[in-house]
Amino acid sequence: MWAWVGRSIAFAATAMFVGGCQTTGLIGPVNNTLDLNAQIQSAAIPTSTPMPSGVEHGPIPPGFVSFCIRFSSQCEAPASQPAIIALTSDNWGLLGRINRQVNASIWPEDDQKHYGRGEYWTIPTDGYGDCEDYALAKRKTLIDAGLPERALRIGIVVTPRDNSHAVLTVATDRGDYVLDSLMDDIQPWNRTDYRWVERQDSANVTQWVAFNGDPTQIATAAH
Repeated sequence: MWAWVGRSIAFAATAMFVGGCQTTGLIGPVNNTLDLNAQIQSAAIPTSTPMPSGVEHGPIPPGFVSFCIRFSSQCEAPASQPAIIALTSDNWGLLGRINRQVNASIWPEDDQKHYGRGEYWTIPTDGYGDCEDYALAKRKTLIDAGLPERALRIGIVVTPRDNSHAVLTVATDRGDYVLDSLMDDIQPWNRTDYRWVERQDSANVTQWVAFNGDPTQIATAAH
């Protein structure tokens, strides 16, 4: 069942994601007093495109390996499950609501300070976490709400400040979107100011695909 773990460990020494999260943007939890559902439902859905497919067998982040051993139910999506969601107004509202709620419920804290170890990916239960933890919490909440796990994929990026950062990407029939701990607004993947490094494979959520350093695939620009 965990044959992929051995291959991922072999990648550990050269894994692209070497730790650290961008923490500027949202500074700690945000207390949203507006009716989030009404606010989000009234917003127009921005146009996006599907993300590039990437290269098979990208390096698996070691923190993700440990996460899947501890949270196996979060890493077991069947191949028959849909890899995209229909981006209805209800689903758009759900994505926006969960993005804001999780951003407001977690205070950013580095793994080394929090757990005394680096790259400890987890679903926070104490109100503290780093960028992977925000993304994993959003992913679990959306899975629990009925969205398919295969459409909810963690992505690794490099920010304009050259910091490694993790986000949740959502594949839809209107393109791919980003739920980010640095902002409450959901962005099309191609309107972020990130360089895309790798993300989970749509065909197998325990595998990752890399963008192989091709700037035509991974470089995007904010608008």
